[in-house]
Amino acid sequence: MSLLILVLKNVFDAVYVNLESYYIGSSRVPDTRTKVSVQALQVESSLVVCFGEILIDFVPTVAGVSLAEAPGFKKAPGGAPANVAVGIARLGGNSAFIGKVGDDEFGHMLADILKQNKVNNSGMRFDSHARTALAFVTLRADGEREFMFYRNPCADMLLSETELDKNLIRKASIFHYGSISLINEPCKSAHLAAMDIAKRAGCILSYDPNLRLPLWPSANAARDGIMSIWNQADIIKISGEEMEFLIEGDNSFDDMMVLEKLFHPNLKLLLVTEGSGGCQYYTKAFKGKVLGVKVDAVDTTGAGDAFMGGLLSKLASDLNLYKDEKKLREALLFANACGAITVTQKGAIPSLPTKEAVLQILSKELLEKI
Repeated sequence: MSLLILVLKNVFDAVYVNLESYYIGSSRVPDTRTKVSVQALQVESSLVVCFGEILIDFVPTVAGVSLAEAPGFKKAPGGAPANVAVGIARLGGNSAFIGKVGDDEFGHMLADILKQNKVNNSGMRFDSHARTALAFVTLRADGEREFMFYRNPCADMLLSETELDKNLIRKASIFHYGSISLINEPCKSAHLAAMDIAKRAGCILSYDPNLRLPLWPSANAARDGIMSIWNQADIIKISGEEMEFLIEGDNSFDDMMVLEKLFHPNLKLLLVTEGSGGCQYYTKAFKGKVLGVKVDAVDTTGAGDAFMGGLLSKLASDLNLYKDEKKLREALLFANACGAITVTQKGAIPSLPTKEAVLQILSKELLEKI
């Protein structure tokens, strides 16, 4: 156990921290004197397999300019499912990635980056006839992003069902995916087949649509594509903007509207992230909100993926986490901290936090409330 964790354990075991402000909006009234424990840090994690795209993000070195005005770009590995896989591994969890890249320098660089970050990359495939995907990401002055993609076609769109590492999927306890792999064949069929394998193997299916409208033929196609697999997921994470898009402009923060339109009968957990505002959570038994961790945002790329990595790393250590509201809230606070740390640097994978970094920012946040 590292010195930092020992120090935090002594502090947290000695004091009871008032977390009442983190329970704003909860449908249950918790004990406001909550003891914080680091016991979960010592629990062995189940395997999380992440399926989908991995690519190179090119991020302008100066914020608040157009692509044409940018004086230069910083190369950063990215792709939402790959980000989540690295996020889990960097937090000490057990993760693997399944996807396809070009048999080119960028593709092999990405495979090496996964390996360096202790992500199992045995499910990656290399295409000698298509390039690794690229994305240019513009950063507005507020740290929000706009995307320009180079995928005509790129290798990740060409993953076929026959290339799936089925045994790797069957070893997982959690199977995580997005919606970009649903846009084109043959990757769409591979995606659906992988979900079926995971479901039959008893995996928890985790879905973050990660809406990227420029990649879809139309807004209606995006909405239909995202919703086509909605009812198969056990856990779904969406942003506030994605929620408004999916329910087509209705009052998205009306809980009854959210539950009516987005909560399907087999869903275990629905999460709606609100950036620095934290996140809303909905289960069959309870619902509520966990506040965010305040930081100065530099680049929001990968924040949602860091959040998802934080949550899934906790879920992998306790597969029934979503059934206990207290445990869920603690995990969501941890996930919020993961997202907060990520926005303080440029790029997705380079900015994903370690467990020690998350504990440090949470200790500061919590000790300020003593």
